[in-house]
Amino acid sequence: MNPVKKGNNVVIAENVTFGENVVIGHNVIIYEGVQIGDEVTIQDNVVIGKQPSRAKNSILPDIDQLPPTIIGSGCTIGTSSIIYANAEIGNDVFIADLATVRERVAIGERTIVGRGAAVENDCKIGMKCKLETNCYITAYSELGDYVFVAPGVVTTNDNYMARSKERLDKFKGITIKNGGRIGANSTILPGKVIEEDGAVGAGSVVTKDVGKEDLVVGSPAKPLRKVPENQLLRNQ
Repeated sequence: MNPVKKGNNVVIAENVTFGENVVIGHNVIIYEGVQIGDEVTIQDNVVIGKQPSRAKNSILPDIDQLPPTIIGSGCTIGTSSIIYANAEIGNDVFIADLATVRERVAIGERTIVGRGAAVENDCKIGMKCKLETNCYITAYSELGDYVFVAPGVVTTNDNYMARSKERLDKFKGITIKNGGRIGANSTILPGKVIEEDGAVGAGSVVTKDVGKEDLVVGSPAKPLRKVPENQLLRNQ
């Protein structure tokens, strides 16, 4: 096994395992038990395997200790990004600077998580997705393969906006099926489903499910037309 190349002020806890040709920048913290594959680049100021902290007034249950994070081979983890415990990152994933990947998140191979993007807890992201700069993937969401989320997109999971006990068992993230696409600065309301190859125009507010291969636009978003044949996933 080739030695790990480390920068200055790197903190590596017990039972961390590395594959071959791993490069670690300056001021990196890797928590206990993290598994890192071959040919991984971890840039400066990255934190991997962080246990989540719970606010005193949080509605989430308190958890003593989550399992370690797993980073696949060929990944790049950008400067100042944070990957929490119990995240599983597939092979050849690119996580850009300042991104956050929370606990119990799975990200499929060759997906890109853009600069400043946030993937909240308990999400599943498929392979070859593009989550662009400053998009927000709310907790309990599921994205299929080849999903595109443009910059500034906001997704939500709480129809009660943090009021009333009724909301506590009704949190529901969004679902974007294979090939779904969301344009810049759009907002997707809780529980909404974007079917295969559905598309949302920039600046739209999605209040209803989006049908397969439908293009919706506006606030509230309404069907405009079908996605052009040459843009469908099967024709790429």
